[in-house]
Amino acid sequence: MDIENLKTIFTQCFKNEGVVYTSPGRINLIGEHTDYNGGFVFPGAIDKGIYAIIRLNGTDTVNGYSIDYDAKWSFSIDENDQPKKHGSQYIYGVCREIQKRGYKIGGFDTVVAGDVPLGAGMSSSAALESTFAFALNDLFNLGIDKFELARIGQATEHNYCGVKCGIMDQFASVFGKKGHLMRLNCATMEFEYFPFNPKGYKVVLLDTRVKHELASSAYNKRRESCENACAHIATKHPEVKFLSDATMDMLNEVKNEISAEDYMRAEYVIGEKQRVLDVCEALEKGDYETVGERMYGTHHGMSKLYEVSCDELDFLNNVAKECGVTGSRVMGGGFGGCTINLVKEDLYDDFVAKAKYRFIKEFGHEPKVYDVVISDGARKL
Repeated sequence: MDIENLKTIFTQCFKNEGVVYTSPGRINLIGEHTDYNGGFVFPGAIDKGIYAIIRLNGTDTVNGYSIDYDAKWSFSIDENDQPKKHGSQYIYGVCREIQKRGYKIGGFDTVVAGDVPLGAGMSSSAALESTFAFALNDLFNLGIDKFELARIGQATEHNYCGVKCGIMDQFASVFGKKGHLMRLNCATMEFEYFPFNPKGYKVVLLDTRVKHELASSAYNKRRESCENACAHIATKHPEVKFLSDATMDMLNEVKNEISAEDYMRAEYVIGEKQRVLDVCEALEKGDYETVGERMYGTHHGMSKLYEVSCDELDFLNNVAKECGVTGSRVMGGGFGGCTINLVKEDLYDDFVAKAKYRFIKEFGHEPKVYDVVISDGARKL
């Protein structure tokens, strides 16, 4: 990101200087669709993010310019004045959620830009929310702790963007640490940093550059399936608060009480919890082959049981297998976006070349390739 250009544009727009803040997008090595089920996730912040220059303006109005959309917008933080476009609804939501918690903030001027690829499953929206939650906390000296900053971003998604997401994306964006992945227990919010420096391997994302329209409605529907399965299990096992607390034996007890679809969704989630724990254990031993096997297991579950993959993602997963890639799976909510691949360095060039060639032949356009560097979380620059 060209910070000097960002500063120049801010000065042009607002005839003044501001403070620069950034928050990263994220990858998730394993643990998908488990966060809202009280399970484990294993994300890391990346070296691509959202950047904002902000200056308090002493009014109750937020004035903004998005470089990426070439769009200006304004809204009041005190009125029912929710904007609908260019990402400004996320910023509005963050302002409202901070105020709902009893904190006093004011208006500001801002210029925003990002280099998180949109629609690629790297959580550009969480990066945007985290940037402004962190910045407003800092600029107004509010003293909000990091977990609450993540929850403010999550509540913004729920209440202003219509997506009932879990906490993982915002957590990773706020808590990211260079060279480390984080295992988060989404039920208890306990987390642990794991050093991640896979010598001899590269982590690469292949972006299908498609986003199927199903995404947000299907996401909410799957969440309902999981909650329904969990509610049935809890009638027999009151200790089960989240689906991730359940075992396959518990699920099988209620198999005839829930739909086949709800059963499949729950089967995936319960299996995914164990895969995350297996990966943590394998990483501590430097056993990347097991890490890769579990990644393939996750892809199979997301494709066949949770049904959030698509032809393009399954195609790239198959190419990875054929090329001897250690691990590969769909990353993020699904229905498009990226596969995340753990590739031995000596296979990397061949895999990327074959994946591009065969994908173009099959779908008529080239997938984008992003090498991943694990980076720090929300911060002031």
